[in-house]
Amino acid sequence: MKFTTSLIALSIASAITPNLVTADEADIEVITVTSSRMGKPVSALPNTVTIIDREQLEQQFRTTKDLSTIIGNLAPSFSPSRQKMSNTGETLRGRTPLIMIDGVPQSNPLRSGGRSGQTIDPAMIERIEIIHGANAMHGMGAQGGIINYITKKPSGDSQHQVSFDVTVPNNLASDGVSFGTSYSFSGESDRMDMIGSVSYRNNGVYYDANDQMVGIDTTQGESMDSQSADFFIKLGYDFDQSRLELMVNHYNMENNGNYMAVDGDKENDIPTGAIKQDQPWEAANNQVTTTSLTYTHEDIGGQQLHLQFFNQNFEAVYGGGCWSDFYDPGMEGSDQVTVCDSGDNGESLYYEQSRNKSMKWGMKASMIANNVADSGINLAYGIDIFRDTTEQDMVVSGISWVPESIYDNIAPYVQLDYDPIDNLTLSGGVRYEYAKLKVDDYKTMYGYGDKEIQGGTLDFNETLVNLGLSYKIIPSVRLYTSFSQGFGMPDIGRVLRDGDSFQGENPSIEDTLALTPIVTDNLEFGADYQGEYFSAKIAFYRSSTDYGSRMVEKEDGSGAFVVKREKSVIEGIESNITAYIGDNDDVGVNIAIQDGEYDSNGDHSVDTDLDGANISPNRINLFWTHNFDNDISTRVQANFFMDKDFKDANDEIYSSFDGYTTVDASVAIPVYNGSLSIGIQNLFNEDYYTYYSQTVGKDNRYFKGMGRTATIGFTMPF
Repeated sequence: MKFTTSLIALSIASAITPNLVTADEADIEVITVTSSRMGKPVSALPNTVTIIDREQLEQQFRTTKDLSTIIGNLAPSFSPSRQKMSNTGETLRGRTPLIMIDGVPQSNPLRSGGRSGQTIDPAMIERIEIIHGANAMHGMGAQGGIINYITKKPSGDSQHQVSFDVTVPNNLASDGVSFGTSYSFSGESDRMDMIGSVSYRNNGVYYDANDQMVGIDTTQGESMDSQSADFFIKLGYDFDQSRLELMVNHYNMENNGNYMAVDGDKENDIPTGAIKQDQPWEAANNQVTTTSLTYTHEDIGGQQLHLQFFNQNFEAVYGGGCWSDFYDPGMEGSDQVTVCDSGDNGESLYYEQSRNKSMKWGMKASMIANNVADSGINLAYGIDIFRDTTEQDMVVSGISWVPESIYDNIAPYVQLDYDPIDNLTLSGGVRYEYAKLKVDDYKTMYGYGDKEIQGGTLDFNETLVNLGLSYKIIPSVRLYTSFSQGFGMPDIGRVLRDGDSFQGENPSIEDTLALTPIVTDNLEFGADYQGEYFSAKIAFYRSSTDYGSRMVEKEDGSGAFVVKREKSVIEGIESNITAYIGDNDDVGVNIAIQDGEYDSNGDHSVDTDLDGANISPNRINLFWTHNFDNDISTRVQANFFMDKDFKDANDEIYSSFDGYTTVDASVAIPVYNGSLSIGIQNLFNEDYYTYYSQTVGKDNRYFKGMGRTATIGFTMPF
C-alpha cells in the first residue's frame, strides 16, 4: 500500500520530545469521556480522543451551525461537509462513524440514507466526544469511530436564555438570508432538576463566491431553502446514591421545495445550478425523536451501575425524480401518478420518491468495579440489547423498495484496566456480538429485477477484542498504543433492494455473501504532551478489513449507490499542536493525512485508491484565538485542503481533487449580560467546488461551495 508521510507531520512528531516543560498534574484539567463506557479521563485512554467543549462550540457557532463543518474544523480527519441535508460520504478516518446523542445511536446501519448528521439542533449540545478509530464500545456501526453529542445539563440556579442570529451572503440577496432563534431554561430543586430548549432555524439559498446560486440536491436532501425546529427536555431526580434521568429530543427539518436543479457539465467546468420552480413532489425532510431513560447508582455492592433504555424513531423522505428505475407497469395509466416522461420502450415514467423509516429500541447495562479485591484492576462489564426495524417504501405508489428488516442484537462484554507499575496502564476487553436478521419473503421493484426473493433469518456472531497500553514517561508526556476491532453491517437495504445481489433460479437472502458482517481492525500508536506553554499530540493508525463495504454511485444519474464488498486498508497520521502564548492567546495547527486502497479484482491485495465517497482529503487546519482583558474574544481559523489524485490498479489517475483554502474569522463582545457575536465564513471568498462534488459528483451533483457569508448573533441569559 502506498502511504507518503507528510514532512509537516514528521516535524510535529519531532517537536514533541525536545525542550519538555514538566507540568503540575493538578493544573491539567481532567475531562471524563463518558463514551468510553468506563468513565475514564482522556489521558487514560489508549486512543486518539477529541473533546469539543461548549466554549469551542460557541466559537464555531459564530460562523456556522453546520455540525459537519464544525467537527471537520476541530477534528480534521473528518470529511469536509457536503453543505447539504445528506451526509453521505462524510467519514472519520475514511470509514463511517457511529453518531450518537447521549449514547443513543443515530446512525441507521440497516438502510443508511445519509441523514444521521441531521437529528439534533447544535444549540442543544453541551460538548462532542469523538473517539477515533474502529471500536465496539457501543456496538454496531463504529467502523471509523464514535461521535457522541452530549446534551446540555442544568446550570444550577434557575436560568433562562434566548439567542438570535442572522446570516447574509456576500451579495446581500434577500433570498440568501438565514436566521435562527432559540430559548432555553434550566433549574434545580433539592433533588430534582430540569433543562429544556426549543429552537427554530430558517435557511435561505446559498451563493458561491461568484454570487451565483449554489446548485440544489432535490433527491438526497438539501439544507438550503429549508427550515428546522427542535424540542429538547431533560428531567433528573437524585436519590441518596442514585439518579434517574429522562431525555427527549424531537428534531424536524424540511426543505421548502421552491427550487429545482439545473444540471452542470463537469467536463467543461460548469457547476450544477438552481432555478426558482416548485418541486413536483414532497420536498425532502427529516423527522427524528430520540428518547433515553437512564438510571445510575454509585454503590451496589461496591460497584457502580449504569442502566439506559432508549428509543429512536426516524423517518426521512427523499426528493423525487423521473427515473426508469422506479417504473412499475402496474401503475401505467393510474390517476395516482404524475407522468413526467416516456421511457426507452414508450412506457410512461412518473415522479416517484422514497421514504426511509427506522425504529430502534435498546438497553445498555454496565457495572463498574474499581480496584477489585485491592488488586489494582478496574473492571467494567455488562450487556447491550438492541433491535432495529427498518423499511424503505415509495411515497407515491406505496410499493416497498426495501422490505421490513428486523435486526436483533445481544452483546455481553467485559473491559478492564490494570496499573502494574506507576504510570503504566494496561487495558483489554472482549465483546461478543450475537445478531439475527429477519426478512420475510418479498419482491424487488420492477426496475430492480422484479425478482421474488425468499426471506428467512440469518444468524451472525463475532468475538471482538481490544488491547491497549498507556505509559506516562513523565507527568506531561504519554505514549500509547492500541488494537481494537469494530463490528458493523453493510447497508442491508441497498443489498436487499437490488436484484443483482441475488442470482439463481430460486434466490434467497441466505444465498448472498453481501450480507456478511464487517469486522474492522484498528491499530494505533500515539504520543501526547501537555505542558505549560504548549500541548501536542500525534498518532499513526492503520485500519483494515478483509471484507469491507464500499459505496459506489450508479451511473444512471439517480444518485443511488450500490454496495461493493472488498478488502480495504487505510493508513493515516493525525497531529495537533497548540501553543499558549501568555494568558490570552492560543495558536494551533491540526493535521490529518490519510491514504486508502481497496481490492478491485478479488485477489486479496489492495490496488486501487478509495475515492471521495469513502475517504477524506489531506488537510491542515490553523487557528488563533485571543481573549482581551475586557472579555472580548476573537478567533481566526484556516482550512487547507490539499490536492489529491486517485489512481486505479494500473496506476492511472481516475479522479482528482483540486484543493482549496478557506478562512473564517469571528469576534464575541460582551453586551449588558449577554454576548454579541460577528462571524465571517470564507473570509476571502474562495471560489471552489466541494470535495465530494469534485471526486464523486456527476453533472447533477457538481456543486460549488458557499462563498463569503456574515453572521451576527446575540445571546442573553436572564
